[in-house]
Parts: sequence; C-alpha cells; structure tokens
Amino acid sequence: MQRTAADTTGAQPDINWREINYFGKRVFDVTLAILTIALASVPMLLIAMMVKLSSHGPVLYWSERIGRDNNIFSMPKFRTMLIETPTVATHILETPNNYLTPIGGVLRKASLDELPQIWSILIGRMSFVGPRPALFNQTDLIDLRSESGVSKLVPGLTGWAQINGRDELPIPDKVQLDVEYMNNISLLMDMKILCFTLYNVLVRDGISH
Repeated sequence: MQRTAADTTGAQPDINWREINYFGKRVFDVTLAILTIALASVPMLLIAMMVKLSSHGPVLYWSERIGRDNNIFSMPKFRTMLIETPTVATHILETPNNYLTPIGGVLRKASLDELPQIWSILIGRMSFVGPRPALFNQTDLIDLRSESGVSKLVPGLTGWAQINGRDELPIPDKVQLDVEYMNNISLLMDMKILCFTLYNVLVRDGISH
C-alpha cells in the first residue's frame, strides 16, 4: 500500500537522549572549567610555589591513567608524595604518610592536589563527573569496567563511587556504582554529585590520606 503525505508528516525521528546528555555534559564541563581556572589561577600559582619550595622534585606529578575506551593518558596533580614513592594506588601503601611531602597531607585533605586536572577536563580527556580514572596497573578494576561497559565513559574528577565510599569500597562495589551512574547519566545527576563532593571535601569525609 502506498504511503500518503499524511502518513509521513506526523512521523518524528527517534531522539537519542543519551547523546543529548553527553553534549550537555561537555558544554557544562568546558564552561565550569573556564570559570574554575579564572577563579583558582592565583591560588594554584601559590600552591605551585609551595610545592616547589617544600620538597625536591617537580611541581606536578603526571600519573599514567586509563581514559575512555581504555586509552592511557597522563593526568596531572600537584605533587604530594616524595619522588621515590612506588607507583601504586596510595591506599595500597603500608605507610602512606611516610611518603608525603611537608605540605602533601594538607593538599590531599583539602583535595587541592586535584586542581591541575581542570586542564584535562578542558581538553576533553576527563569530565568533572565520571568513573575515577584507574591507574594503568589496576588490571582488576580495568577488566571489570571493560566487561560492564563503563570503559566507554570519560573518567571524572569525582564520581558516584567517590561520594559513596571512595577508596574504602571493594572494586566490584565500585564498578557497580559506576554502572549505576552510566545507566542514569544526566546533567542533574552530575550537579548532585558535585554538590555532595564539595560537602565531603569540606567535612573531609572519606579522605584518609
């Protein structure tokens, strides 16, 4: 049977809400990154000077991390550990406080060491909210994220798992929370996670070192 004009004019294309959410998320990331850099440029410069003057080594520590689609990228942080510290997740170290620089503990407790990651957000390697990027040698975490599809997401400065347990979570539980975020991703959820992250930083909840 031949279709008439009336049959086609009312048809609406399928709307890919996930792609719309991703686009809105990127616009939000870039806007907030620019505002953060503008507001935090002077404090970041002062922190850089303190890091340089308080211990031997570079101001920034570039950590090899797993990004979207399991691509490795270099993630910057203000250096809070001595240069001879083993390259493992901090919570795995037996005595992590022994490796801290004189101001490292303060920077970590206030999460100020994370500020250089704004650059990674601005150039699209990270987002403000997403699964926290795994170290290149955290194969168990990488494998579980790949199996569940979480590896398709852009890693974040903070995430759903970070406001629900941070490093204290077993890896399977962390990945399950990453999956929950993936299945419910939205700008509203990102804003909720950022608000809870700010609260946790202010009360130092889940920050042990």
